[in-house]
Amino acid sequence: MCERTFRRWRDRHREDDETGLLDLRLRPSPRRARVQEIERMLGLYRELYRGFTVKHFHEQLGKRHNYTLGYTVTKLHLHRSGLVTPAKTRSAHRKKRPRRPMVGMMLHQDASTHAWLAGDAGKQDLVVTMEDATSELYSAFLVDEEASLRGVREVVAQHGLFCSLYTDRGSHYFETPEAGARVSKTVLTQFGRALKQLGIEHIEGKWLTHRHGMAWASTG
Repeated sequence: MCERTFRRWRDRHREDDETGLLDLRLRPSPRRARVQEIERMLGLYRELYRGFTVKHFHEQLGKRHNYTLGYTVTKLHLHRSGLVTPAKTRSAHRKKRPRRPMVGMMLHQDASTHAWLAGDAGKQDLVVTMEDATSELYSAFLVDEEASLRGVREVVAQHGLFCSLYTDRGSHYFETPEAGARVSKTVLTQFGRALKQLGIEHIEGKWLTHRHGMAWASTG
């Protein structure tokens, strides 16, 4: 070994005798998560939160269960236990895209069905309409059945007309002659006709996760 390393080991021996010569890399990290806390977290997921995303689950742990471990270690142990399947790597054509440079150029809308409320309320649709440039939520509400036109109406009433709207290819958004085929460009749904009358471009997309919120990737 070099002289510098030798002097370091010598000083450690002087300070702590033989204990100072132990390999510190084998010492358990003081930041290591307790086994009991990891087991408690996994049990909560199995019993109360099965089906939640890791992010949403981690938020609920902190709010409701005095959980202090980080998101990364939580996700790691959920993956190891098989309770959550790791997301597949996105292909090149589905990577993050730049935001629109100005407010009003493009909005996104989507609905998610879930038992959002405690008790016997059952499942409801959370319909969200948001700005692409800033990720600001312009409209969000819970309904028993999806009401996409209500979201557009609320945005127009509060913020005025916008240029384009990205949505998925749901049957209330687009007419699809055959399952899995391209959407019809000539036969419009009630939603499509409303956007056309307002002069809003309707863009078919596929849902992705944006680094600051929701985003879509065009399939056209």
